[in-house]
Amino acid sequence: MLHKIGRRGFIAGGVAIAGLAGVGMLATRAATAARLRIDTRILEVSGRAAKVFTIVGPDGRPGIDTVLGQPFRYLLENASDEDALIHWHGLKPPSELDGVPVLSQAALPDGASFLYDFVNTRSGTHWMHSHVGLQEQRLMAAPLIVRETAEPVFDEREHVVMVHDFTFRDPAEIFAELKSGGGAHAGHTTGGMDNSKMDMSTMDMGGTLNDVAFDAYLANDRTLDDPEVVTVEKGGKVRLRIINAAAASNLWIDLGGIEGELVAVDGNPVHAMPGQRFPLAIAQRADIRLQIPAGGGVFPILFRPEGVARQTGILLASKGAAVSRMASEAEALPGLDLELESRLRPVGSLADEPVTRTETVMLTGGGADYLWGLNGVSSAHQTIFTVRRGERLAVMLHNMTGMAHPMHLHGHYFKVTAIDGRAIDGALRDTVLVPPKTTVTIQFDADNPGTWAFHCHHIYHMNSGMMGAIAYSSTA
Repeated sequence: MLHKIGRRGFIAGGVAIAGLAGVGMLATRAATAARLRIDTRILEVSGRAAKVFTIVGPDGRPGIDTVLGQPFRYLLENASDEDALIHWHGLKPPSELDGVPVLSQAALPDGASFLYDFVNTRSGTHWMHSHVGLQEQRLMAAPLIVRETAEPVFDEREHVVMVHDFTFRDPAEIFAELKSGGGAHAGHTTGGMDNSKMDMSTMDMGGTLNDVAFDAYLANDRTLDDPEVVTVEKGGKVRLRIINAAAASNLWIDLGGIEGELVAVDGNPVHAMPGQRFPLAIAQRADIRLQIPAGGGVFPILFRPEGVARQTGILLASKGAAVSRMASEAEALPGLDLELESRLRPVGSLADEPVTRTETVMLTGGGADYLWGLNGVSSAHQTIFTVRRGERLAVMLHNMTGMAHPMHLHGHYFKVTAIDGRAIDGALRDTVLVPPKTTVTIQFDADNPGTWAFHCHHIYHMNSGMMGAIAYSSTA
């Protein structure tokens, strides 16, 4: 249930409330709801202050940490000085509670509140973020962790890491430059430095890796000049819940001298994949389990945007270990590929049912006008195709452009079933990367009626037209 609550009292929205009893019931639910506040804060990056957003949870820390089976009942209060609205990325709420302007509800005015009240059925590492304009670039995002049990299942230390790309500039100025064709989309002038010249580190697979140059990359709000140091036990186990909350940067997770196991993607368990480097596209999440050596030490966990020398990260350090300064730059890594994606195997999967029908969605655009689109249409809310409840849909995502696109479907999980026509028993996800000139096929069950956003999660691509909707037929 969703209710808009203004400064002067309760105004019902989303459902009808009859008489004083209904108003009283609404007041009771609002009074017992946990508070979640959108606000602003001052963040210091490389010695320079910037005003950014924050989403403060019931315990005073960013975001939500809850347990599966508990009611998802939060009173979202907007104190941001702007209209705002939050999308619960990774959950499957009713369509009208999904937090997307126009498709779900109107943006929440400054000073107003919304009561969100629904049964959440999804555990795992998720996140929340604005779906209004370019607010996500200004850090209107926070973790959304849903644990399966109140008590830990494994004897391990857990730590959540959110990674952001950061700019001191107004994102609207960057967007205007991109649309005007500045720098061939390879960058822009930032922080007094000219980053508009394209070099080979920005190119891969015949396309452009990055069309925005950033002032910094942040791991839990900090750069490698002053990284977060997480104390760990010698010989202990650590589970990192990593969220790529960047607006426009795919990245590599680099574990350096320690090997880990990837055990979940987008909140869904996968059979453990060992390694020291893992890809993480925009909006994706990765749970990685680490074994700290018995001798202890300091272990950098680095986040390295594709095609960029600058990096960020955190340090895992046992008690007494000497922490030395980390280099903020390293050799640029190539663009993300789907090699690991092709090898991921889910612990659970979709029911074994036949595909009802197949839809093809072309990812298009990227010319000098910086218009991106789906099937040649630059839109925000136009329906791409309709579905009926109970169908099993296959969707072929064919990237016709020179940039990779992390494609996110709201309100559903999907299975990755083919890459360039080669069938795989892929992971369950809500966001999948589609590299340039590549086709990725996904399957999902139409089990959550409504009208749902389907879009590229690169915020500038999305705001320039690479977004549409999947709508359930009224006859379903």
